[in-house]
Amino acid sequence: MRAYEIMKPLYVTISVWLAVLAICTSSPAARPNDKKRFADPSIPALETLPGMEPPQPKPHPDVRFHAKPKLLPPGAVVHDWTSFLGPTHNAVSTETKLLKKWPASGLSLVWELKKGKSYTSPAVQRDRLVFFHRLGDEEIVECLHPETGWRYWKFSYATQFEDRYGYNNGPRASPVIDGDRVYTYGAEGKLHCLKLQTGQVYWKRDLRTEFHVPQDFFGVASTPLIEGDLLIINLGVPGGPCVAAFDKRTGRMVWGASDLWGPSYASPVPGIVQGHKRVFVFAGGESRPPSGGLLSIDPSNGNVGFQFPWRSRSYESVNASCPVVIGNQVFISASYKTGGALINVLPNGSHQIAWTTENLGTHWNTAVHKDGYLYGFDGRNEPDAALVCLELKGGKQMWRVAPEWEETIQFEGRAQKTTASTFRGSLLWADGHFLCLGELGHLLWLDLTPHGYRELARTWLFAARETWAPPVLSRGLLYITQNSPGLIHREPPRLLCYDLRGTE
Repeated sequence: MRAYEIMKPLYVTISVWLAVLAICTSSPAARPNDKKRFADPSIPALETLPGMEPPQPKPHPDVRFHAKPKLLPPGAVVHDWTSFLGPTHNAVSTETKLLKKWPASGLSLVWELKKGKSYTSPAVQRDRLVFFHRLGDEEIVECLHPETGWRYWKFSYATQFEDRYGYNNGPRASPVIDGDRVYTYGAEGKLHCLKLQTGQVYWKRDLRTEFHVPQDFFGVASTPLIEGDLLIINLGVPGGPCVAAFDKRTGRMVWGASDLWGPSYASPVPGIVQGHKRVFVFAGGESRPPSGGLLSIDPSNGNVGFQFPWRSRSYESVNASCPVVIGNQVFISASYKTGGALINVLPNGSHQIAWTTENLGTHWNTAVHKDGYLYGFDGRNEPDAALVCLELKGGKQMWRVAPEWEETIQFEGRAQKTTASTFRGSLLWADGHFLCLGELGHLLWLDLTPHGYRELARTWLFAARETWAPPVLSRGLLYITQNSPGLIHREPPRLLCYDLRGTE
């Protein structure tokens, strides 16, 4: 019996047979520097914050502390993790001296937070960790100590969001830390700017109401991007703007870009291509016929350099993987029989297709580039998921494997052997190898090269569905979100902190 048969998700499977996406070889009327002007519909009030001493952390009623983490090894390279997919927005970490050999008992659990509903990852800056979730009818922003889980402050506001497809009703977009500020973007489009030290509100906006943005399939799920003084959001307003930039200090809209496509579930990604700063947004929301694709935007003024259509022909489909910027090229990928495309950005700001492929259609996870090769999980559903390696130069598939191994679990009162897998996993490159978080709670160290797949270590953190938020690594501590109740031990959804610090 396979694991996905025992643990098949309760969520609703979209049962539309998908046609293959027609590949477009040029953008429709991409007009560099021909930008429609968009007005800010509601300038937010800027709060004058009263003086307040930053609170000291106190024990959290829903946190269970297990063990103090080891000291960092001498010479270890560490970093903050302040935004989605890490400091370089591509699931690549520079941390070193991590624990590679795991004991049979598994990784040491430092602390766990019994969390509410969400599909978010935390953000970490020095001695502050910010987590965004939902309890009851409130979206909650909490600031915790990264090593203890003790709480500095909590901020909450009302929400009535209901997912149309039966998934949980919590926020999807992860928090972003920038200096002394925290930004959160809720499932209903409520945007907040908070003071990191105290949780006080600098400014707030209700973007869905102000810009008349429809809920779309699964609500708001694209994490905002900080670029200089701007907060850039995949907004998707019907008739435009598709993307909007706000002054991160005041919340006022600075520019809007494109009237072509709706909001997707992919987060904006920055890059320097052909010597110029650009922001890439893989856009496209609910529409008939479905539409979407890649936008290249100059963040200094919102001008669109090019727009490249790339979307499934199925109405019930999404663009959810972040663009991967590699030098002067950008890789995009989508599931629903869409596949991937590598785009060359030309010196004049336009584009051409390097290659397309049907071999790597990532769903919500994002492929990782390393040393001239792309690694990512292809597949829309659990049973058809596979880990794929593509050569960047020509798009050649080097190998394809569905990782499998045998587990013994207690299910319905008896021990059962099952073939387990990573299914649609998330990859993070760190310290010379890949960490892989499987969809049912497995964690693996993998050696991935153009020559093949090799497992270095594996443990089962928990047995639960919907392990979809990517892992977070900061200062040798690994943060994992369990989004559904445990299937074996019935533990509640949790945010977990593991000690990944090495000993040398």
